[in-house]
Amino acid sequence: MYAVIWRNWNLVDPDRIAQTIGCTAEDIHSIAASMGLPPAQPIPPGFRKQLYITVLRRNWHLLPYDQLLNLADMTPQELEFSLKEDDFLFHKFGNLKPACLPLKYSAPNPQERAIAWEIKQLVGKKFKKSFKIPAEPLFGFIQDMRNRDLSVPIPVADLSAAEGLRFIYSYFGVFGDPLIDDHSDPYPEGLLAKLASKGINGVWMHIVLNQLAPGGKEFPEFGAGHQTRLANLKRISQQAKKYGIKISLYVNEPRAMPLAFFKNRSSLAGVQQGNYMTMCTSNETVLNWITHSLAYVFKEVPDLGGIFTITASENLTHCASHDHQAGCPRCSKRDYADIIAEVNQAMELGVHRANPDAKVIAWDWGWHGHGDAPDIIARLPKSVWLMSVSEWAKPIERGGIVSQVNEYSMSAVGPGPRAQRHWALAKEAGLKTVAKVQFNNSWELSSVPWIPALDLVAQHASNLSRVDVDGFMLSWTLGGYPSPNLEIAQRFSQDPGADPKAVLDSLAISRYGSQAAPFARKAWTSFSNAFLEFPYHQSVLYSGPQQYGPSNLLYPKPTHYLASMVGFPYDDLNKWRGPYPADGFAKQFEKVAAGWKKGLDQFKKVLITVRRENKETALKDWGIAKAAWLHFASSANQARFILLRDSLGKASLSSANKQMLKKQINHLLDEEIKMAVQLFEIIRRDSRIGFEASNLYYYVPQDLMEKVINGEFVRKTLTH
Repeated sequence: MYAVIWRNWNLVDPDRIAQTIGCTAEDIHSIAASMGLPPAQPIPPGFRKQLYITVLRRNWHLLPYDQLLNLADMTPQELEFSLKEDDFLFHKFGNLKPACLPLKYSAPNPQERAIAWEIKQLVGKKFKKSFKIPAEPLFGFIQDMRNRDLSVPIPVADLSAAEGLRFIYSYFGVFGDPLIDDHSDPYPEGLLAKLASKGINGVWMHIVLNQLAPGGKEFPEFGAGHQTRLANLKRISQQAKKYGIKISLYVNEPRAMPLAFFKNRSSLAGVQQGNYMTMCTSNETVLNWITHSLAYVFKEVPDLGGIFTITASENLTHCASHDHQAGCPRCSKRDYADIIAEVNQAMELGVHRANPDAKVIAWDWGWHGHGDAPDIIARLPKSVWLMSVSEWAKPIERGGIVSQVNEYSMSAVGPGPRAQRHWALAKEAGLKTVAKVQFNNSWELSSVPWIPALDLVAQHASNLSRVDVDGFMLSWTLGGYPSPNLEIAQRFSQDPGADPKAVLDSLAISRYGSQAAPFARKAWTSFSNAFLEFPYHQSVLYSGPQQYGPSNLLYPKPTHYLASMVGFPYDDLNKWRGPYPADGFAKQFEKVAAGWKKGLDQFKKVLITVRRENKETALKDWGIAKAAWLHFASSANQARFILLRDSLGKASLSSANKQMLKKQINHLLDEEIKMAVQLFEIIRRDSRIGFEASNLYYYVPQDLMEKVINGEFVRKTLTH
């Protein structure tokens, strides 16, 4: 009960918490105050939908399904859709809902009140000074991006062929079904103006095609609410157009359907996985539906810029999407490349039937298991652009572990061999090309709006300026912030032959002034060099604790829980580390943190010498850089703690060795508590820290307060 109140405080209205567990709002306020939580703040109605992933995640292990629905104010249908379609949300939650008993309020007894008082004393002791820092409310950054400065002329991004396509995702757009809400505005004028000023001329949105167009007589259940969604898409597209920016749609089709959908439609049924089955694209009815639906959308919304397709993603779509076409009686007789190309052909036909000038970008994500795909590229329509992730397949070595890049990376500078081969094949086939990059952040660390490893960004942009590509996709759902990193990409688009050093020197002067610029440049170089030590591997990216940093709790005993995809790291060091030895994993994060600290020492000098008019920008940039360091250093600490905890549990330890281990654990707990307090102070000032568009807030202020309570609990449990 105390955990539910703590973890939902200032995220869910006290009235709704009370309704969920069966008490009054006064009861909720009383218990919150007894633990030292700050006074309740009203939650702006417009942000409730943008909090639901954060609310679901922090109650996933506390409440049963029906109470979870009530707390999040969702219907079963809304939750089912979100878990399936909101960027693999159920996968992020571990592909299961833990069994939880119903929670009912009971008045605290004297012992519980005494423990709450202890918590309040601890919170007061550790955070008394921090509470004096003026707090920026959650999502405060959105207000900053909503309104355009009317004194500044509208910046119109250059759409000329010479500078090519540069498109990006909204920094805070809802991913799953953003168009159904009339009040949703993923691209307000302030954000569009800021993006245009950084040279952005395209943005993108996720859609599910059967929600956006009517299904006709073949699929009468499709298209519910499509008029609302199209009206909102038209509104957003017209608003973006004023800034020289066009909307592209992310199309990942045809989505697998529940088994009941195929009753009386057996000829459309393809491959089954779990409770879903593919709509087989070897049936012309399915291909025609894709074509007609996209033609309908692009006719109704003529200002759309185009689409990009993923045809072999984690989502189950057509029968070959997961390499299981052998299970389909029709697709089993066909070539894999033909199926992939045919789906792209159907999409291209629909888009260009309605708008011949729209861009159709086929992303090679997942083709042949991320291998070479010359057979698919050769079959694509000539009007299609081919997109490849720039850095993929690039060989790297970190801490003695040799591997290659197999997921988005900023620490590994592209382009890699696979992208270069695919772009060359596309050019030979007469296609235009796009480089998919992450210039702001990546799953190496997505909790900050941009990673200040600017030397690496400049080198990557410079490398790509010497490769014949026609456009850039600058982010996935993470990385949409209008940052100085995007200015680097803009400058190389304007001058492909630019010198990286000159670009960075100029950017530092414009951002901080000529006196502070040399210190900023030294800091950026230190951050970049440190980031080259990141223990890169797909398992680290998705399972490691670095997204949560100091907010990730410590456990006095092994939980044996499996870390989930950027959802719950737990204490699953074996999964965090991927191919790295446990000690090696910790060492690599220690190397990153140590090198990053050198950069922070240089950036302190920026704060002293920065121009007065740039002081606020420098302070915000300092907060981002320090938050990144705290995440890296805490990741190393957490790995070390698990190793020490597990060693302490061995029965054969001598008394002297136990005391030595307890001393080391105490030191790590001191460090983690200090880092939690420091990060708390940063996020009080900057509501961007801890936020990412598809995961929303990884943590909020009281999670860092809880880490202090957690640290002292672990200390009592393990070392007393």
